Amino acid sequence: MIGDSWTHLLARQLVRPLVGTAVTPNHLTTLRLLSGLAACACFALGTSAGMAWGGAIWLVSALLDRADGELARIGNMMSEAGHRYDYYTDVLVNTAFFVAIGVGLRHTWLGDWSIPLGLLAGGALLLCMWWSELLERRSEPNTRAYEGRWGFDPDDALYLMAPFAWLGWLEPVLVGAAAVAPVVAAVTGIRLLRLMSTPA
Repeated sequence: MIGDSWTHLLARQLVRPLVGTAVTPNHLTTLRLLSGLAACACFALGTSAGMAWGGAIWLVSALLDRADGELARIGNMMSEAGHRYDYYTDVLVNTAFFVAIGVGLRHTWLGDWSIPLGLLAGGALLLCMWWSELLERRSEPNTRAYEGRWGFDPDDALYLMAPFAWLGWLEPVLVGAAAVAPVVAAVTGIRLLRLMSTPA
């Protein structure tokens, strides 16, 4: 399925020179994994420098998340194994983000609540991504669990985490994610159960 969001279009142009070279989508996925975990480590420090570096590295990681899939598509290198690697990388990195900021914000006004909130948001996001994948696999081809609008996909919101970190706005982001992510996960789970109970 070809992505048509603005970030997909940008990534597609950036990886086009890599087509026909020794660089593979899995190489970019590995860079996405390493950079994403590095950003999370910076966020977990909870310092101003950690937030600054974490935000910058996170932007690179988020763009790599688009780039690996685009290289696979335009370079005719799509595979089930590559999709699984990309999927599990996304689940790990995106879940780790909320856990990391929960750790990093423990000395803010959130206090002892920050880590539980991070675990709640991260765990709910993990379930949402897992159930969304199952929902898409059991639906008609090219069906998405959640459609984007105006050239943006729902997960494009993750790009905003970088400027939020630079501006010191991660506390309300964490509180909001801990409140909203469980609801989205529950809705996704209910949709999946309904689909599974529907006769083929």
